[in-house]
Amino acid sequence: MTPIRIHLRPEQFTERPCLVAEHGPLRAIAFRFPSGVAGLRLENELGHLVMLPFQGQQIWSAHFRGRELTMRSMFDQPWPTQDYLRTYGGFLLHCGATRMGVPGPEDDHPLHGELPNAPFQEAWLEAGQDREGPYLALSGRYRYTVAFAFHYDAVPRVTLHGGSSRIHVEMAVHNRKRTPMELMYLAHANFRPADNGRLVYSARPTPEHVRVRRSVPAHIRPGPGYLEFLETLAQDPAQHHVLRPDRVFDPEVVFLIDYLADENGWAHSLQIHPDGQADYVAHRPEQLPIGIRWISRTPDQDALGLVLPATAEPEGYTAEKAKGYVREIPGRATWRCEYILGALSPEEAKTIAATIQAMVGP
Repeated sequence: MTPIRIHLRPEQFTERPCLVAEHGPLRAIAFRFPSGVAGLRLENELGHLVMLPFQGQQIWSAHFRGRELTMRSMFDQPWPTQDYLRTYGGFLLHCGATRMGVPGPEDDHPLHGELPNAPFQEAWLEAGQDREGPYLALSGRYRYTVAFAFHYDAVPRVTLHGGSSRIHVEMAVHNRKRTPMELMYLAHANFRPADNGRLVYSARPTPEHVRVRRSVPAHIRPGPGYLEFLETLAQDPAQHHVLRPDRVFDPEVVFLIDYLADENGWAHSLQIHPDGQADYVAHRPEQLPIGIRWISRTPDQDALGLVLPATAEPEGYTAEKAKGYVREIPGRATWRCEYILGALSPEEAKTIAATIQAMVGP
């Protein structure tokens, strides 16, 4: 069927929730947080997403199969700001697109660029059906223009199907200039760690292929023993594969992972819970070749960036430019990527784990 598009306007979002669309087992409900930020709740039989249509098109939270997937943070709601750290706690943030990562001494860009809380000028809801069944999808357009420098449209799309706890995400960046533009992008997906959860992923867990970041960002204040902990993980990265409650990732640990792709081009990452359920990310290394893992387990926040698929490492523009990781989009051309986030049943998790085992070997 041809998808139906419903254009959304900020004035539709009020303190009183309002049903915007109903499509088979799916519903979309518009509301406004007490902070004033517009929210859109997409529901199906297995759970729901809460998205921010006009603020970065973030997935603020995800709840499926009876549990919260989203990191625990210091924020109980999003706030109307473009300052990354003053409203940080969402399930998925788009980072980039002209700059990304932690700014270094020679950089003047904000942390993770302009996209995470970008004020979208357009937002729309799509209702349709494809080979996976009925779906609702949120999309929109953010146009970023800086005279003599940048002129692009960012068009993300998040799709939820009926009967599924897998979330399909796409991002398209269209360069409206006639000359090339530089591109950096990272999908900052923040799951909630499970005590004694197991990390299983399609990479060989050796120090050569799972590398620990040694640099300490300016906004991080490490405590005693932190550098020694990094050294331990650098020598044996497999030590982080079980999230033991007594192993503290404070304030954070970052890994750079060389992912393998299956015959269909997908790399796979799981956090398998003690009850057999799992959190899941699938991405295409040909589109997003850098696999970043971010773990932060502190008294105030608990987060597992199972994998943050990216075009570059997270050290800021100048460092990544020197490594050759800053891409270019030709004039009038479009760059695209896709990935999948979500929750799996124990049976689905076993299937994916077997696929991973076949890829990486004994």
